[in-house]
Parts: sequence; structure tokens; C-alpha cells
Amino acid sequence: CETCSKEEAKYRCPRCMKYSCSLLCVKKHKLELSCNGVRDKTAFVSVNEFTDLNLLSDYRFLEDVGRTADAAARNPIVHSPAARKHLFFLRNKARKCGIDLRTLPIGFTKRKENSTTFSGMEKRFYWHLKLVFPHSHTEYTLKGVPDNKTLADILKPYVDPVESDPVVCQRLKIYTMSPQSDVQILMKIENRRQNTVRYNELDACRSLLDNLKGKVIIEYPTLYVVLKTLKSDMVVLGQDASEPAENSDGESSSLSSMEEGEIRDSS
Repeated sequence: CETCSKEEAKYRCPRCMKYSCSLLCVKKHKLELSCNGVRDKTAFVSVNEFTDLNLLSDYRFLEDVGRTADAAARNPIVHSPAARKHLFFLRNKARKCGIDLRTLPIGFTKRKENSTTFSGMEKRFYWHLKLVFPHSHTEYTLKGVPDNKTLADILKPYVDPVESDPVVCQRLKIYTMSPQSDVQILMKIENRRQNTVRYNELDACRSLLDNLKGKVIIEYPTLYVVLKTLKSDMVVLGQDASEPAENSDGESSSLSSMEEGEIRDSS
């Protein structure tokens, strides 16, 4: 058992492939790793390991996607003039703020999750925001985050050893025990031409709006909170000597004006 290391394993998690010996250890590993126990149908399988079961699984997955797309196409609510007007309104307001906000087709997970709104009275975005803590295998979804709030204030309930909730503090122990100067906030660059993943570094002292200006956002921002000493596989564009920075047109530019990247979403 990879949870208690005492008993012989009887179960294997379909999601993370961890071995467990009992229901108690299964629940414990799900809590510690934020694992939902559901098999990832889109996980990569090499050709050498590909079997008839994988082929059948892929076929059923495509059937499910087809049914979901068909159901979405028949839904009168999502295709109503009011829904289209709301999306146009958000994109237009974002453009005026210097943000290239893009929405996904009906049926995509991020499209259904997005709760971003714009207050005409306050002239301010209230963002749907996702925080990912890769070193703890944990993520949190925030709703109604005002665009004038600094990233440091947004992260305080999670990485500050004094102000964070005890449960959150324990789950993000590796962050709360590290010096604040080691915490780095990254955002994946969208619509990147090369088939590589690169990140922009954000300024924790500036507001969410200032950090999003000039960037491409797919539905809502996803921020990756990492520790500088552990992010070996996350390349920040402009800090990699083998590759120059880019702007949204794919041309070389300074680090402060990098704006683009790739989109990945599974529905």
C-alpha cells in the first residue's frame, strides 16, 4: 500500500495508479492528492502499450463526445440571443481593458465552468479564477475575484503561513514553509505558434487587471503558483537562453510584452 506502507495492496486507483490496501487508504490518498479516482480517458498511451481495450476506450470516448456535442447543439438556452449578447459584451469590455478574451465552443468544460462577469456600475471585471499548485497536486477555483485585487492579496489565504486556513496550510505545506521570495506566479501563454508550452511570469505586487493586460485569455485565467527552486520543467519565456521572447504577432520582444500560448481543454 502506497498510503500506509503496512498492508498488502488490494486496489489500484484508475486515475493516478496508486496502490491501496483498504477503503480508508483509498479515501486518504484521494484527499492528500486531490485525486477524484476517475480514469483519465485522454491520458497518453504509447503505441507499444496500446491494446484492444485502449482502442475500445477511445471509441467509447468519441461516442460520448459526439453525444455531448449533439446535446449542446440542441440546447435552446445556450444558443439564445441573450447568451450570445453576454459573450460579446464580455469580449468587448475585455478588449477595452487591453485583454484578448476568447471563448470556447459550447460543450467545452471551461465554457461551462466560467462564471466571469463585468459590473457596468463599477466598470470592473469579477473573474472566475483557477489557482494551480503543482508541487502539492492541488488546485482551487475562485469566483468573483475583482480585477483591482493584487495577486499577493489573492494568494494570501493559500501561501501565507499566518493568514491561511489550517486545512489549506497543511495541504500546501511546501509553499507555506518556503520563503515568500521563492514563490513565483506563472500563466501559460496562449495561442503560441510553436508546439511547446511556455509561461509568463506575473507580478504579485500588481493587480489582476494589470497582469492580464495585453495577454490572451481562454475563458478565464489559470495561474500556476510554483517555487523557483522546483519548477525545472516550467520554462518562462524570455528567461530561456535558447529562445527569444515573443509578442502576440510571434515577433521578438521584451519580457514585459509577451502575450501568447497554447490551449488545451478536454470536454
